[in-house]
Amino acid sequence: MSDAAANAAQIENWNLRTGEIWVRFQPRLDAQISPLGEQAMTALAPAAGERVLDIGCGCGQTSVNLATRVAPGGAVLGVDVSEPMLGLARSRPRPAGAAPLDFRRADAQVEDLGAGAFDAVFSRFGVMFFADPSAAFANIRAALRPGGRLSFVCWRAMALNPMMTAPLEAARALLPPLPPADPLAPGPFAFADAARVRGILGAAGFTDIVISPFDADLVGGTLEEAVELSLFVGPLATVLRDNPQLREPVTNAVRETWRARLKDGVVVIPAAVWIVTATNA
Repeated sequence: MSDAAANAAQIENWNLRTGEIWVRFQPRLDAQISPLGEQAMTALAPAAGERVLDIGCGCGQTSVNLATRVAPGGAVLGVDVSEPMLGLARSRPRPAGAAPLDFRRADAQVEDLGAGAFDAVFSRFGVMFFADPSAAFANIRAALRPGGRLSFVCWRAMALNPMMTAPLEAARALLPPLPPADPLAPGPFAFADAARVRGILGAAGFTDIVISPFDADLVGGTLEEAVELSLFVGPLATVLRDNPQLREPVTNAVRETWRARLKDGVVVIPAAVWIVTATNA
């Protein structure tokens, strides 16, 4: 497989249905996972004057946040493979006084990001989709200056994240048999194994690797908002695309599982992630 084709399936996916869904639900998704990205950004500690690369920037919330933190004198480049999401990112208003911010469609595994061009690299759930993660992180490290910093957040085990598992389990009796998931395949939980992450970063040449667990309660919105999101985002949504006749009974089952997590009118969902930091020695 050529470098250009390495992530072809992911690129196609994020430029079609998945990218369009993330654009549709962007305000809710950003609000939901923002506390997790903030934790990784705090670990990165971007400073005024720094140049920061945001990998898998999606709809741009984290890039805009970074641009406010590195002002004055800094700059931010957000890269992603999804043109629908980048279109939304480019349309975001820029806060007064924010550092220069640009967005670029690029596959961070293979494309030249600029040798030593950045002081820091950040990602919020954008680095788990590479076909060859070791090659991807070697390429990302090449874009960091000596001593440059890396910080990203990724999901821990799927079983620890009911945002993904609870809707699927609620509907399992209604669904056809599901094939076992490949834990190493590109996808949201590809970095659930901390030892694997450490090995990938070490092979790519990073040092001072720290992988810390972080837990938080996320707000899934109102009951109906949480139900709707479960039907369009996550593993259950994938099954429903192939079995649309099951939508009504599945919706009822998911509603009941989220009803049990209501607190003060909103659905509260625990999340378990890794906060990963490393240095380009």
